[in-house]
Amino acid sequence: MDPYNQDSGVEAEHLERNKTTDSSRIASAFIEYAAYLVIFLGLLYFLVRYLFPKF
Repeated sequence: MDPYNQDSGVEAEHLERNKTTDSSRIASAFIEYAAYLVIFLGLLYFLVRYLFPKF
């Protein structure tokens, strides 16, 4: 009898974990937040370049 292949009649519970993250959802969230960042940086550039020199 092989010690590495012991079959005692008990079924091993096989746990299968489903992948809950969808790569397309991650990509769309990344694009959304990148757009927010670009808008924020553009607003900061506008403030520093055009509004602050007037004070």
